[in-house]
Amino acid sequence: MKIVVDRDLLIDSLQLISNVVERRQTLPVLSNMRLIVKDGQLEMVGTDLEIELQASLTVNAESDGEITVPAKKMSDIWRSLPSERPIVMEQVGDRLKIKSGGSSYSLSTIAVSEFPESLGDIEGESTEIISEKFRRSVEEVAFAMAQQDVRYFLNGMLIEMGQGKIKLVATDGHRLALTEMDVEASAHGGGVSQKAIIPRKGVLELLKILDGSEKFSLQVSDKLITVRSGNYQFTSKLVEGQFPDYNKVVPQGGGTEVTIERQSLREALQRASILSNEKYRGIRLLVDKGSLKIQANNPEQEEAEEVLEISYDGGGLEIGFNVSYILDVLGAISGSEAKLTLIDGNSSALIEGIDDSNSLYVVMPMRL
Repeated sequence: MKIVVDRDLLIDSLQLISNVVERRQTLPVLSNMRLIVKDGQLEMVGTDLEIELQASLTVNAESDGEITVPAKKMSDIWRSLPSERPIVMEQVGDRLKIKSGGSSYSLSTIAVSEFPESLGDIEGESTEIISEKFRRSVEEVAFAMAQQDVRYFLNGMLIEMGQGKIKLVATDGHRLALTEMDVEASAHGGGVSQKAIIPRKGVLELLKILDGSEKFSLQVSDKLITVRSGNYQFTSKLVEGQFPDYNKVVPQGGGTEVTIERQSLREALQRASILSNEKYRGIRLLVDKGSLKIQANNPEQEEAEEVLEISYDGGGLEIGFNVSYILDVLGAISGSEAKLTLIDGNSSALIEGIDDSNSLYVVMPMRL
């Protein structure tokens, strides 16, 4: 195998693939990426056995071949080389030689036969989706995914497809984020509904390959999800288990509605949180006629209070929250104003963006 290639052609793909590969593995080959050169095409593959990313690029190939090399070392070398000189990459025995100007590197390899088989392809129709629109929707809910929760089905994002819509839902048991977007109904059988839980790492890596306003194709089976975007094919195993019924979590009707300027609330919460308990991050909201008070204190008896003017003429209400959860929601909401629906001090709050009717957020209260 021997190719001559510009540094900038491969640098993004190498970085993305090295992110997928697990660096600490019991099997050394799982720290490697597979390189295949055939008929002027270079295919690069990385996997951790749960997620797989392939990148295909046209290169100037002098000879074909297959090899596996350490993914992170390969990416780091490539990133450190100057961009103005072409790079020669050649397999010599059990080594991969990389040369650029006066720079020369030799990487160890592992036989391609030891590299794991592909996770496989999904048969059937695919859904065409605008990348930028989908990426924004994922970003609106991804922050609410659980991390290393024993309820493994929470460590990911639910995608639900049907009736010309895609719903994305994430929850860690303390807050829930839901967004909805329109797609072509004919692309996935109109009224037929599909549900899948994409693992947390898969969601985060998928965000990195969705760029620009071009469309990508999405396929979902019982065990896999596959995304094809530009030069990339991303495949992930799905999380097994039953995702919670999110409809039961969303408050239905009634309650105190408060509309407030989103950025002003966000900045006030950030200031008040400085004096909140570092461990529990609790803040108290007091809603009354014309005002919203934000209070925080800590074991050192330090206190903070912020007062914001609001358009509200109802009765008083007091409720506590983890300030980080509210700040995450306000950071995900687009538009200038947010609406908070509060029932009482023991009930979840519903938060929505005034300019976005497709997304909603539920945050559990906190005893202070």
